[in-house]
Amino acid sequence: MNAEDGISDDLAERFLKKRQDLEIDKLFRALVKLEGSDLHLKVGRPPIIRVHGTLRSLDRDAIGAEEMVKLIFPMMDDRNRQIFDKDGGADFAYTVDIDGIVWRFRVNVLQQLGNVGLVARRVNNFVPEFSGLYLPPVMESLCKFDQGMILLAGVTGSGKSTTIASMLNWINANYRKHILTLEDPIEFVFTENKSLINQREIGQDVVDFHIGMKHAVREDPDIILVGEMRDEETFMTAIHAAETGHLVFGTIHASSAPTTIGRILDLFPDSMHGALRSAIASNMKAIVAQKLLKSINPDVGRVPTVEVMTFTSMVQKLVLEKQDEKLPDAIRIGADVGMQDFTMSLKQLVDDELIDRQTAMEVAPNRDALKMALKGIEVKQPGII
Repeated sequence: MNAEDGISDDLAERFLKKRQDLEIDKLFRALVKLEGSDLHLKVGRPPIIRVHGTLRSLDRDAIGAEEMVKLIFPMMDDRNRQIFDKDGGADFAYTVDIDGIVWRFRVNVLQQLGNVGLVARRVNNFVPEFSGLYLPPVMESLCKFDQGMILLAGVTGSGKSTTIASMLNWINANYRKHILTLEDPIEFVFTENKSLINQREIGQDVVDFHIGMKHAVREDPDIILVGEMRDEETFMTAIHAAETGHLVFGTIHASSAPTTIGRILDLFPDSMHGALRSAIASNMKAIVAQKLLKSINPDVGRVPTVEVMTFTSMVQKLVLEKQDEKLPDAIRIGADVGMQDFTMSLKQLVDDELIDRQTAMEVAPNRDALKMALKGIEVKQPGII
């Protein structure tokens, strides 16, 4: 114990120690220098990075099994090593000081064919503004709710975390709120503006998500980011927070806004679906689904195609009445309140010369509808009542 300041040596070391450079840091520095988004390490291959959506090998020898262990294992603390040994994989955040700037990476260590491997995603050191993300204008209005839930849907690497970070940062710039995040791991680190922001990392700052949410209700938050909706407990805790007056942000793996309803229900037994539909209809404010596409604009790397479903009275009615198949029509009808489907989004990206027609057609859920939209033909909407 340091008698002068009352801090134990162990506690001081935990919070104040500076990490020594590791051999793998050289690869992270190369990733940043080449403006890559992801680093892939696999035994028998040289390091591979993704730049603007394309995989490229670094100019060096293939990594052997022994070298891979020496590169990766020093990155993991005791907790992550235990998780890796138990589950065959571990997720955690990693930081590297590059020319005086601390860069953050979201790391997944994995096993495949009996060897250790790694995939790491670079997290931007700044939180981008809406104007730089080519998001639809309605996204700003979604930040103005006082309570409820907003979900970002999409596959891994679709930009969900970046979109949520930009939304929270807009709130930070415009409102005096308390923003509390529970992340596994923390990705973007916010700089406080008008808001008070506390970011807690599962495993490092709090033992698990359940305990973190138990603490959260006693920490006077206005806005809570709960990260990914992975299981029944996560969603129920988040929806309860929305019901009790908080604005809750989260992400979920789903291909579109309408199919997100079914994805949520799949987390629960059939006997709970009726109550869940009622809770979703009452508390959900919007579901936003997105995919990242390579841009044809030389000054833009990738752009999102975005589907937005806000919970108007019509959408609420369809959810309550189990008519999910009619939700796509409700989105198209709701264009006047900021809703849009992927067809409308892709057409706008083509018109703005951000993507080409071929790319739009490759990802379009309904190619015929997109062809007609690009020709300026408006598709008549069927009745959904």
